[in-house]
Amino acid sequence: MKNLRLSLLSILTMLLTLPLFSQKIQYSRENNKDGINTFEPTKVEETQYDGFKLQIGGAFRQSYQALSHENTSTTKLYTLGNGFNLAAANLNFDVQLDDGIRMFLENYMASRHHNEFWVKGGYIQIDKLPMFGNPEWYTKYVRVKLGHMEVNYGDTHFRRSDGGNAIWNPFIENNIVDQFATEIGGEAYIFPTKDITLMLGVTNGLIRNNILDYSKAPIIGTGKADSITSKSPSIILKGSYDKTFDGVRFRLSASMYANPGSPSLTLYSGDRTGSGYFGVLENSTYTNGTSPFTSGRFTPNFGNSITAFMINPFVKYKGFELFGTFETSSGKTVNEKPESVNGADRKMTQYAIDAVYRFLPNEQAFIAARYNSVTARLQSYTADVDVKRTAIAAGWYPTKNLLLKGEYVSQTFDGFLPADVRNGGKFSGVVVEAVVGF
Repeated sequence: MKNLRLSLLSILTMLLTLPLFSQKIQYSRENNKDGINTFEPTKVEETQYDGFKLQIGGAFRQSYQALSHENTSTTKLYTLGNGFNLAAANLNFDVQLDDGIRMFLENYMASRHHNEFWVKGGYIQIDKLPMFGNPEWYTKYVRVKLGHMEVNYGDTHFRRSDGGNAIWNPFIENNIVDQFATEIGGEAYIFPTKDITLMLGVTNGLIRNNILDYSKAPIIGTGKADSITSKSPSIILKGSYDKTFDGVRFRLSASMYANPGSPSLTLYSGDRTGSGYFGVLENSTYTNGTSPFTSGRFTPNFGNSITAFMINPFVKYKGFELFGTFETSSGKTVNEKPESVNGADRKMTQYAIDAVYRFLPNEQAFIAARYNSVTARLQSYTADVDVKRTAIAAGWYPTKNLLLKGEYVSQTFDGFLPADVRNGGKFSGVVVEAVVGF
């Protein structure tokens, strides 16, 4: 009841203050259709500072699914029928603290994984130094972000659905292996030209705080030399080139995420809001509750160490868009030996290609297709598993704050052990979703 009262109070406050405080914040991304294909906000100053501002925004989505699934496993499947899924809602506070300094606070009011109102994270973004007279070199070429925030690994996280925020995603779901993590740390950006962005990030490598001394209280695994006696920071590197010439926009980014040893890495399991496909390939004990919440997704379980690389090309010409993902990573859990597969850590490779055609005035409608493939070695497996997905989608923006989209999806799972519910697994069907973003 307390959480319900808090949520209702937050919604009432948002509705009462929205007309007064809905303002454009410097160096930020629009929370509606205008934010599509925005990656890192540009250093071009599009909004002049004229005092303290508060922009209160929100995102909501409600879906209806008609999916069916089957498997050949000895584990029985949940009896899956058609129906409405749990609605998701976000609440955001974007604050202009001073010239070139903003604070962004993200909250989940309702999500598949958590019933209660909770905070996703928040950070300070510094694009100018007004306390030092706004030196030109910093204003033009440097940005710093500090806080508990979504790490900037790859470009897929700029297009994914995140709780109620699904207005930038032309599909119902994210990649099969969903790259997303919120960690405590900082990112430093350099913009040597208007087309090039370079970034170095350092985080605690954890989804939350941790002050334990592991040298005195290690986590002991089952294999040799696999106990955790320390926790290492995560290092994130990224570079991108983004330029428009002769009407063609071309962007290419490359990213790296590395951590040699952590109690709990969540790069591939950090989403706490849940999948857009409810109940698929879940066993017969599944309920409509908060767990499990990653139906249809896959994680290689690199919880102790990970080295990951991602390349994302993006091309847009008029209404046509192509967005690609190539990712390769390796790692292990604490409960397995290092270099346990032919003298090396387990590996995972993911490919995805999104093709989108936007049409009507202001690109109000779109059709889209995605092919996504994952090959990975799981712990204790002697061969790789494969997961493949094909999705065809269409959508319409009645206004820049509203989206109605539908998708047909087909996904298969191969190579899983007989007792694994995903053995011989497949699901397919249709999901329709209504989205609000402001």
